[in-house]
Amino acid sequence: MKICGMNLESLKVWKGSWHNFMATLITGVRTFDVRFPTSTMLDGSDAMNADPDYSAAYLKIYTSDPELTGDSLVFTIGRGNEVQNSAIDILAAHIVGMDTQHAFDTIGDIGRKLSADSQLRWLGTDKGVFHMGAGAVVNALWDLFAKERKLPLWKLLADLTPEQVVAAIDFRYISDALTPDEALQILRNAQHAKVANEEILRRDGVRAYTTTPGWLGYDDEKMLRLTSEAVADGFTLVKYKCGKSVEDDRRRLGKVRQLVGPDFRIAIDANQVWDVNTAIDWVNQLQEYKLEWIEEPTHPDDVVGHSTIAAGVAPTKVATGEHAANRIMFKQLLQLNAISVMQIDATRVAGVNENLANILLAAKFNIPVCPHAGGVGLCEMVQHLAMFDAIAVSGHHERRFVEYVHHLHEHFVEPTNVVAGFYKAPQLPGSGAHMLDSSIDRYLFPTGHYWTEALQQSGAQK
Repeated sequence: MKICGMNLESLKVWKGSWHNFMATLITGVRTFDVRFPTSTMLDGSDAMNADPDYSAAYLKIYTSDPELTGDSLVFTIGRGNEVQNSAIDILAAHIVGMDTQHAFDTIGDIGRKLSADSQLRWLGTDKGVFHMGAGAVVNALWDLFAKERKLPLWKLLADLTPEQVVAAIDFRYISDALTPDEALQILRNAQHAKVANEEILRRDGVRAYTTTPGWLGYDDEKMLRLTSEAVADGFTLVKYKCGKSVEDDRRRLGKVRQLVGPDFRIAIDANQVWDVNTAIDWVNQLQEYKLEWIEEPTHPDDVVGHSTIAAGVAPTKVATGEHAANRIMFKQLLQLNAISVMQIDATRVAGVNENLANILLAAKFNIPVCPHAGGVGLCEMVQHLAMFDAIAVSGHHERRFVEYVHHLHEHFVEPTNVVAGFYKAPQLPGSGAHMLDSSIDRYLFPTGHYWTEALQQSGAQK
């Protein structure tokens, strides 16, 4: 846990420079290393990640209004969470002292500057812990903006003018696929339907799919029991992890098909474990199970490989994006017809700004955005982006699904509300990332109550 802030005298000088206008100022930032022991139940287990502990590199922005904070997180799976927090600490220091209205008006510039420090960028150009750290800062600012305006983030984003949306986006490296003028036109074309789209959202929500039954570490009994529950709960698409062996995948998918019937939609997720040719051969051996898509069939940076796989496994669709580091990766995936489903993630890229670019790129190429979620807080955060898309960009359509996993929602101020297979629109101000203080206290690593008790128990057992 680290703290950075302004001292009282600096705050007085800053406020005095604004004469009688009492601006809301960012006075400090603080990071928390929060880890949940999901590996104990094999929640989140897949072919690449056998025993993840779902974790949050958590950022809180403090302001001169003691009731107003900006909260966000970067999702990790355990070790390395402290490294991610260190990157956030370095970047978040740059926003201390800013006036929140000025920050809102210049959020595009702030995002570009956070990603432009040449010495930090050398460690990973628009990718890695510093890029995700920039996303944590940008997302926390958007959470602050929404709370300050007493709006859920989806509503704040949907109410922006096309010009404001475009101003938030960094078009470097993507203008060959999407220009600012094209983005403006996409947004302006959707203006006439925004009121009706918002009414549909408030009434129905956006459609969810679930991965809760599909973790690779679950035995068949648990997988099938959770699948039955998912169907009864109204989900119309369920995703299963794969890649242990072809025989194992055929056995598991065969049992699922027998349970849900021939027409229920099922998808699979390889979590990057295959080479290109292996992926094509493996998926084609599973064609009889009528797969909705194969997700992350190979390394996330291998755009050409994804394109080759897409051609080789058709008509099965290819989906990816959970580990797509930036808008440049998505641009190439779209340009090479490598994906039929774009899976943006709320914390992998440089925050809301870059995901606005990703959503507009998908609209330009007529590819549905089906966000990745699960983890810690990802469902809470990414639903706002999907709802912005449903109101202000591509509208409501049958090709959109937002991933849902039934883990860890109880730790957030406003947990996701999924009813009959649909995400219901959040009502509270903010981006959804605000974690309960009690949860932070309990799962702070390694000094939180849970971890100290676990260490004591482990020592006693030894």
